[in-house]
Amino acid sequence: MTDVRIETDFIKLDALLKFAGAVMSGGEAKTLVAEGYVKVNGETCLMRGKKIYPGDEVELDGEAFRVVK
Repeated sequence: MTDVRIETDFIKLDALLKFAGAVMSGGEAKTLVAEGYVKVNGETCLMRGKKIYPGDEVELDGEAFRVVK
């Protein structure tokens, strides 16, 4: 699990994937979320604009990211 530090109260899911280096572009993030490849706190998430808060965990292709502040 990789910790991803943010300075704001939350980050949107697609922005987090790009910020964490899990995807190369926002378009790639949009596609992967829409196709159901991304999990938030263990559940598949289809909302690319979902707000991710510190303590939330995001998973893509076996890589896990935990948001910390």
